Amino acid sequence: MKVILYMAISVNGMIAKSDDNTSWITPEEWRSYSLFVRKAGNLIVGRRTYEILTKQPEFAEFKDIKLVVVSKKQDINLVSRKHLIAESPKKALTFLKNFKRIVVAGGGTLNNSFLEENLIDEIYLDVEPIIITTGIPLFKGKEFVKNLKFINQQKISENEIQLHYTIVK
Repeated sequence: MKVILYMAISVNGMIAKSDDNTSWITPEEWRSYSLFVRKAGNLIVGRRTYEILTKQPEFAEFKDIKLVVVSKKQDINLVSRKHLIAESPKKALTFLKNFKRIVVAGGGTLNNSFLEENLIDEIYLDVEPIIITTGIPLFKGKEFVKNLKFINQQKISENEIQLHYTIVK
């Protein structure tokens, strides 16, 4: 099993504005992300990301995937029977152990937890042409350092690129 962190980020590493707004993410980036998640057949997100994602009309594209929400709170209003709640990153992975590729997609605190526990194998970053001075960073939490190895890059659109890294373990 390979665990992949996949996120859209601003040029300066923000995944959302301070008010959780992600309206700056382009349709081209959404198509790239949605296709990646649907091919994997699964997705792991944090509680706040789940609450934001399920309000988006595009979320309907994920009706056939298995989704796990990582949260210490168990009283989350799940919108599908295919959705589960896990109290930790490791528990979330046990729910998806039969998948070859597992996609983790935020928020910043969840991303940090997975990386801190050495559970991420690869990172895909779709870089949007915007600078957000205050917002939610890609990683938020305990401080540590991880080294990455560049795999490749590709253009998503005229102004967007995707960077692909592996974690040096």
